[in-house]
Amino acid sequence: MLKEDKTMSQLASESGVHPNQLRQWRNTVIEGLPTLFAPGQQTAALTAEHEAKVQELYAEIGRLTTQVGWLKKKSGLDPLAP
Repeated sequence: MLKEDKTMSQLASESGVHPNQLRQWRNTVIEGLPTLFAPGQQTAALTAEHEAKVQELYAEIGRLTTQVGWLKKKSGLDPLAP
């Protein structure tokens, strides 16, 4: 598509995709190419965001585990509780 060997209509009919969708994909690629191989400020931001989300989820798992343990103990369903 970027080589422009064939028209959008030809590519669309070959791949079974609407020409407007191909145009949108091409525009997205053309806009993103300058930053595609640039050093990763964007990658660093995504990694930091991911790590923060993982920590948040582990904290929630800890809280929920504690609550379930307490509920089992109070309900008498925990065979290890005194």
